Amino acid sequence: MKKTLAQITFAVLAGALTLIGYKAFFEKPEVKIIREEGYNTAVRTSLAAPEDGDFIAAAEMTLPCVVHVKTTSTIRGRQLNPIEELFFGRSQMPDIRQQGTGSGVIVSANGYIVTNNHVIANADEINVVLHDNREMQAKVVGTDPATDIALLKIDADNLSFIKFANSDEIRVGQWVLAVGNPFNLTGTVTAGIVSAKGRNINIIADKFPIEAFIQTDAAVNPGNSGGALVNTRGELVGINTAISSTRGSFEGYSFAVPSNIVKKVMEDLIEYGQVQRAFLGVSITDLSPALARELSIKLTRGVYINDVTDNGAAQAAGIRKGDIIVGVDGKEISKTSELQEIIGRKRPGEEVVVTIVRDEKRRDFKVKLRNIHGTTQIVKKDEMSIENLLGAKLENLSAEDKRKYNVQYGIKVTSVQPGGKFKKIGVPEGFIIVSANNRPVRNLEEFQNVLRGLKTGEGVLIQGIRPDGRPDYFGFGWGN
Repeated sequence: MKKTLAQITFAVLAGALTLIGYKAFFEKPEVKIIREEGYNTAVRTSLAAPEDGDFIAAAEMTLPCVVHVKTTSTIRGRQLNPIEELFFGRSQMPDIRQQGTGSGVIVSANGYIVTNNHVIANADEINVVLHDNREMQAKVVGTDPATDIALLKIDADNLSFIKFANSDEIRVGQWVLAVGNPFNLTGTVTAGIVSAKGRNINIIADKFPIEAFIQTDAAVNPGNSGGALVNTRGELVGINTAISSTRGSFEGYSFAVPSNIVKKVMEDLIEYGQVQRAFLGVSITDLSPALARELSIKLTRGVYINDVTDNGAAQAAGIRKGDIIVGVDGKEISKTSELQEIIGRKRPGEEVVVTIVRDEKRRDFKVKLRNIHGTTQIVKKDEMSIENLLGAKLENLSAEDKRKYNVQYGIKVTSVQPGGKFKKIGVPEGFIIVSANNRPVRNLEEFQNVLRGLKTGEGVLIQGIRPDGRPDYFGFGWGN
């Protein structure tokens, strides 16, 4: 018995010491810098430029167009449990301010700047430092998590800005430069070649990611994200986004979002306030040799259609499950990332000619692309209602429903649209929402206020009652 009591006493004391240590660490307000340690060692090296490329001219043209992006965000202090309160006498740990850094590219004389979405995600404040060391506060024009692209704006004029190249024309083996701010080393230029195109590396955490990266061996490190990948004429061919690494720093390969995708996202955000994404309406996979053998198909390259979406663009055009996509608008398609890149540059309502193989014969289908809700409508951000964003019709709860479900307040989901967010997460028609993110929902206005106060990517938890009277809850990411 004494031994057991001693063990319990020791465990309690050990827990107390751990909590005290936690308190000592977080008690003082601090700013944490996101950076890699151990990069102070400098090694002299050299790289001779090829005869057909002028690195000096390209670097001089690009450097004034690349900015240093600095973000500040807040990690909210967590609630203490009763045991912690016993030691510390309060219910919440303090907030922590955290700083991050990255790169951005000026794309207009009046201050539009392209960067990666992950560079500025969850930031409370964003500042950019120009090549001449001027520092300015930036605001977010819009973001696109599906491509990991964000658009910023600063209040400035007559800025040096980069010109866009046609990324479709870039070739494997072509020389490129990566320009950015790795490890806070501002204005850094590295060189390499295009190693591959149309790479899908499964790094974008989005329901409908578009990954068709340009792969290079130009050195890219933490801090380069959002910076420029340019050709030897100083034209933008991509936005540096990711590296392949086991140690968190460059080990040979880096990946950039192609400039044609970047340009489309940028133009949509400026014109509409949000990206107008087109969908073909198919479930797809790469046609590998193994899959071809399993299906007794002679082709070994292409995009196999596992299924078609009901009322989707492909189904309306006559494309079927089991068809193999081998081309779009006359361009040969051999893998899913190539198809996603082409469709990702289109808007709802635009037409494409899809070439498929069916019964060993090539056929062309004219397809009018649709949005996620199955229509061809272009909708601006300021025209988007909460109902459109959720894909559902909502109304205030009637007195009859209050009596029926024995609740004092709430709102009712009267219909759920095919392809909408509520449909995808399983919210049924007739569901009664009584709270959102632990805040009571007494009417539609209160529900809208909760959602409008969120940033893109933040979580939403709705709680309520199913039509059969059972309590239930659903979660989703806002704006994704």
